[in-house]
Amino acid sequence: MPKPIIGVTTYLDQARWGVWDMRAALLPARYPRLVQESGGLAVMLPPDGPEAAAAVVARLDGLVVAGGADVEPVRYGAERDPRTGPPARERDAWELALIDAALASGTPLLGICRGMQLLNVALGGTLVQHLDGHVDAVGVVGRHAVKPVPGSRYASLVPELTEVPTYHHQAVDRLGAGLAASAHAEDGTVEAVELADPAWALGVQWHPELGDDPRVMRGLVEAALGRV
Repeated sequence: MPKPIIGVTTYLDQARWGVWDMRAALLPARYPRLVQESGGLAVMLPPDGPEAAAAVVARLDGLVVAGGADVEPVRYGAERDPRTGPPARERDAWELALIDAALASGTPLLGICRGMQLLNVALGGTLVQHLDGHVDAVGVVGRHAVKPVPGSRYASLVPELTEVPTYHHQAVDRLGAGLAASAHAEDGTVEAVELADPAWALGVQWHPELGDDPRVMRGLVEAALGRV
C-alpha cells in the first residue's frame, strides 16, 4: 500500500548554514522524521498565497501545522499583550488557509503547539497571550503531565496520564466552534483539542516531535491512510 503524503508547514526565518546567512523556509528535522517513523511521507509546505491552500491540501493525505511564533492577536480580535512575540503574518495567513481547506475537505489534521492555537483561532476561538509555568527557560524544553479526557479521540490514542515535552507561553482560552478539550495539564490548561467525528482534527499544545511517544502522529498517519 502506498504511504500517505503528509504536508508539514514550515518556519520562515533568517537562518545560517555553511557560508550562507539568509531568509529561509525551514523545519526542525524531528518533524519529518516523526512523520516518516509513523509510516508517512513528509513534504514541507512553506508559506504561499492563501488562495493556493485548497489546491495544495487536495494533493495531501494529511496535514501537520507545526509550532513556532505567536499567533498575531488581531486574528482573534484582541489587542497585543507586551509579552506576545513579533507577528509571523505570512505564516498566519497561509496556515489559517490550509486549516480551512483541510476542514472543508475532511483531510486529517494535526496541529502542534502554535498549530493547535491556530486551529482554535480558525474556528473562532481565542488565546491566553501569556501563561506562566509552561516554559522552564528560554530555549529549554520542559516536561509536565497531561491527562486525557475519557472518551476523547486523544484518549483513544493515549489513554493514560503522560509526561510530554513542552515549550509555550500561550494557550487556548475560549474554544472555537465545534472544538472540545481532550486533555489538560495539572493547572487546568487545555493541552489538546479535537473536533467530533467524522472529522479527524486534533491539536496538541506540546511537541511530540521532541519526545519519544509516536502515538499522536501515528493516529494522524492511520487516518490519512484511509485517503490513499
